[in-house]
Amino acid sequence: MQRRHTDVYVSRSERYAIGIEEVGGSFYVSFPVSNSLCDYEEFYTITAAQFAAFRANPAAALPFVNACRRHEHDDLLVYPPGSQRGIPS
Repeated sequence: MQRRHTDVYVSRSERYAIGIEEVGGSFYVSFPVSNSLCDYEEFYTITAAQFAAFRANPAAALPFVNACRRHEHDDLLVYPPGSQRGIPS
């Protein structure tokens, strides 16, 4: 099954997005990362309540996003990282 991610909010200055995974209806935050091979995004699942709160006040998402960047919520990763995990870019 192919996932389709639709960003509903993008912070260019803080480099993160809030969105909906259209096939399963789940919610996420994402941000760009880089490794020596490529640039990609890490996606973290959030609850419907978090999605509503972050969408109403996007700045409220930043502490959560920064915690994800520090790998504090790896249990919420949508796609497990490979052996050459990227760093936030």
